[in-house]
Amino acid sequence: MNFFKKNQVVIYVIALMLVVAGYLNYTTKNPEESILANSNVLEASRNENIGDAQLVSSNDLKSEETNTNQIDSNTTNSAQNTENTENLNSAQNQTSENQTNIKDTQNAENQTENNKQATAETSTNASSDSYFTNSKLERETMYSQMIETYEKVLNSANSLEVQKQSATDEITKINNTKNSIMICENLIGTKGFDKNVIFVNGNSVTVIIGATELKEEDVAQIQNIISRELKTDIENIHISIK
Repeated sequence: MNFFKKNQVVIYVIALMLVVAGYLNYTTKNPEESILANSNVLEASRNENIGDAQLVSSNDLKSEETNTNQIDSNTTNSAQNTENTENLNSAQNQTSENQTNIKDTQNAENQTENNKQATAETSTNASSDSYFTNSKLERETMYSQMIETYEKVLNSANSLEVQKQSATDEITKINNTKNSIMICENLIGTKGFDKNVIFVNGNSVTVIIGATELKEEDVAQIQNIISRELKTDIENIHISIK
């Protein structure tokens, strides 16, 4: 009976040891597996995070590189467009400047030509005016000298009465001729020929008109004026232009 009890005790002890050993084995194995599992999970999670990070980083890098390339391309295109615009504007400005220079040159040439024509016309007009003015002065001087000569005859004690009478008649004739010439020149001026001068030499009358041409009706009007005022036949009237 005692032996049986000892055997039971031994069996209980062995069983307890087995239970304890199993428990210890279980508790010891589970932490390793748990740690290993947790390690695997952590590693997987880390790899996944790293993969995501690498993927995101790669995409970001590609996107950033694309944006950079686009920016560089846009900057290059903008610079090229700006340069092209500046070149175009420069070419247009140069063309405009050339056209302006050409116009200025043409205007200067035209102005020079106009000045030459104006100078020539002025010179011609001045020469023409000078001719008519000087011709009238010379005519008046001649008449003044003739009158002065006849007056000497009148005032001379040695002059005969016949000579004095002839001198008086000549002075009257000269003054009448001068007055008639003045009337004729004024009337011809009213016909549009302000530049004119008349010379009387006996029965012959010469009329010089400042004009480029004379129409037949102009000539007829001048002849009528001269014939009426100077009492001269038309065939003795000589008209010329200057």
